[in-house]
Amino acid sequence: MSPFPCLRAHQRNIFLTASGISTAGSFAGMTAKGWILMDGTNNPMLLAAHFAALSLPTLLVSGAAGAYTDRFGCERVLVQAQWGLLAAALLGAVAIPLMTGTALVTMLLTSTLLVGIASAYELTARNKYCALLIDEPNQLAPYLSSFAVVFNVGKLLGPPIGGWLLVITGPAAALSIDAASYLLPIASLLWLLDPNRSQEQRSVPGKQSTMLYAWHNSGSSLRHVLGFTATLCLVGFFHPGLAPLIADQVLGSDPRDLGVFTSVLAAGSIAGGVVLQRNSQRFCRRPFLTLSGFALITAIAQLGMAQTENTPLAFSLTMTLLIGAGTAGLLSSCNMITQVGSPQVLRGRMAGLSQIAFLGGGGLSGLLAAQMVISTSLSTTFATAGGIGLGLALWGFWQKGRTVLEEVRSA
Repeated sequence: MSPFPCLRAHQRNIFLTASGISTAGSFAGMTAKGWILMDGTNNPMLLAAHFAALSLPTLLVSGAAGAYTDRFGCERVLVQAQWGLLAAALLGAVAIPLMTGTALVTMLLTSTLLVGIASAYELTARNKYCALLIDEPNQLAPYLSSFAVVFNVGKLLGPPIGGWLLVITGPAAALSIDAASYLLPIASLLWLLDPNRSQEQRSVPGKQSTMLYAWHNSGSSLRHVLGFTATLCLVGFFHPGLAPLIADQVLGSDPRDLGVFTSVLAAGSIAGGVVLQRNSQRFCRRPFLTLSGFALITAIAQLGMAQTENTPLAFSLTMTLLIGAGTAGLLSSCNMITQVGSPQVLRGRMAGLSQIAFLGGGGLSGLLAAQMVISTSLSTTFATAGGIGLGLALWGFWQKGRTVLEEVRSA
């Protein structure tokens, strides 16, 4: 039990705030790392590898993270993951003053890889943990979608902080703040929050604790949601990895330009999250209309970004805003739909499958897009991805638009 029972009524907001501050620190650190890699190498593939190091571990560890969370409890896993994030972020901060050249690049990528592994466990456990902080089942969808808003507020504030710290104090300060930001959620989990632990359902040892069991017992609607999301992310979620390159061509090479670009992207993400939050119950009900709608916004914006000749800066930033709204809505709605539509005992593993769908697809998308940029150009990459995304979104409307989510109550 929390030593501060008076805070129980506010614990959902406390958890949201702690997560938001941690997110802002994380994006300050990611901005600093991305700029260091761009400034030192000017290599799009290295930038894509940096984002892949963050996102692709989900393909390898999210399954284990989901099974571990359902087996041993989300609170335990969440605390362990936060300590892991702190240690991984400190590794990058320590490397800045001690290393240069290839050694520094290797250490920064290693730090990001370890952050990616710890994040897979943190995201999986956090999704299931949210259900222990609510009072009624119908509060789950709005609360989960609130994280999309808070996450993207952190994504909005973090890059400018990282950009300005790079200019004023250097990259080590940005990475140090990233590491320190994980102390707040750790303190909240240990001393401030009092979840309803009796609500948690854990899996039993054996085949019922496996990812394969969760996949087969999640229901056909959720399996199609996961597959559709993965496909959409594969063609439309390369922007985080190539953000320094896109910002360089749209705005300029100053670290603050990167901060402005990523902030506009994050502002769009906040808008997408707010729309999702205010319509969470209705959007859950019609999953493919929701996913296809956000995919359509992203595709149209990508096609707009492909128009490079005599394009006003305001137009490019507007398209950036729409990309942020579309991708954030896509990712957050997949997470929300799979949590609401699955029984409590499967939610850790469903969160892991969701991560594999959108972060795994996004990591591969960044590598494919980087190779296309090297072979052709950034505008051609935007046009190709936007065209394919447009086709997928229209297919979703036409073929799956009437599908209603079937909630699986037991497994």
